[in-house]
Amino acid sequence: MTWLASAKGWAKRLKRDVLALWLAARDRRVPWHAKLIAGSVAAYALSPIDLIPDFVPILGYLDDLLIVPLGIMLALRFVPEPLMIEFRSKAERWAERPTSRTGFAFIIAVWLCCLAFALWSLWELR
Repeated sequence: MTWLASAKGWAKRLKRDVLALWLAARDRRVPWHAKLIAGSVAAYALSPIDLIPDFVPILGYLDDLLIVPLGIMLALRFVPEPLMIEFRSKAERWAERPTSRTGFAFIIAVWLCCLAFALWSLWELR
């Protein structure tokens, strides 16, 4: 097994665990302190805002490579194991859902129309 395949598998498990923690944070069977930790980790991992911005050389990605996995390990200590198994299976099923290329094309078309309107408006102001 190459290191690239190993890294891809690790990233896939990381993504699955983040989705599972997001599900755990919303489930009423999970204790409140576990919800707080799981929700915080999932919010940080899914948020576009980082502690250290990604454009900072080396350190920008280092926080993603350290903070998220350590947060997941901490959250896994508090979420009951039978529930976490259930959340992981739900997260895997959710990640395997088919994607809609038509929906993607529609969103891109809307953004292009907005961009065209903004450029046209700026042109008219001139």
